[in-house]
Amino acid sequence: MPAHTVPAEAKGQRLDAFIAQVDSSLSRARVQKLIEQGHVMLAGKPSHAAFRLKGGEVLEWHVPAPVPAIPQPEALPLEIIYQDKQLLVVNKASGVVVHPGAGHAEGTLVNALLHHVRDLQGVGGVLRPGIVHRLDKDTSGLMVIAKNEATLKALQVMFAKREVDKIYWALVAGVPPPEGTLATLYGRHPTQRQKFTGKVRTGKPAVTHYRVLESYDESAWVEVGLETGRTHQIRVHLSEAGFPLLGDTVYTRRGLKTSAMAPRQMLHAQRLAFAHPQSGKQLAFEAPTPADFEAVRERLRGGR
Repeated sequence: MPAHTVPAEAKGQRLDAFIAQVDSSLSRARVQKLIEQGHVMLAGKPSHAAFRLKGGEVLEWHVPAPVPAIPQPEALPLEIIYQDKQLLVVNKASGVVVHPGAGHAEGTLVNALLHHVRDLQGVGGVLRPGIVHRLDKDTSGLMVIAKNEATLKALQVMFAKREVDKIYWALVAGVPPPEGTLATLYGRHPTQRQKFTGKVRTGKPAVTHYRVLESYDESAWVEVGLETGRTHQIRVHLSEAGFPLLGDTVYTRRGLKTSAMAPRQMLHAQRLAFAHPQSGKQLAFEAPTPADFEAVRERLRGGR
């Protein structure tokens, strides 16, 4: 840990800002994390990011080697619906992120798969499951996972050619017409870049079919089929049609409260059907709605 003497002209600067200025390889946020972890010493003692330098102090900092971003097996609950040597189908619980990423290094579906599935054959030279498609963190239901690269590629082609039958169940605010098709161009929101919208002039086509299974006073249980699989497609299309998912705090228009009865966005991947990439055999799976979905539906029925 090399020593650095704080020059007199640095008097009054914050500790984190000074280190980020001296060491251009470190962002200020990274410096703050190093300080929190005890890797920065001021006059031989830990300090805090907001400390105002006086000049002349002896400052030392150490940047530890990065931890490889390799998901580790974790003994997490996992409901496997079907499994063979090439693939498996799981019923993902709501609240579970599919793949490790920023803010979700552990506790993901991939971590669980690495623990429960012992015959993974590798994808891209790495012993990991092949994630063919994703569900949002708060969406529950069926996903197909490839165990090897050949199966992954074959399934990706099937999804791209729309040869996979995907059916979702949703609880929405408002009562839509009995059935319909929502077809738009699709892309990122022009000002809120974390969101998507069907109200764009240029973008990829997105097609959503729906039919009402049951209607209540001010809400409905809807079955949704997808021709395309854009990110957040169901949530966006239904919301922009005037029927946001109950519990969806991102795509619900201002002033309309949909979360009073719903602990999460009420969306469940209920059916998944496709031809097995190797045998050609038709496979079809259904997953019952989880307890929280059923509880909200029963409350809606009681309020009719």
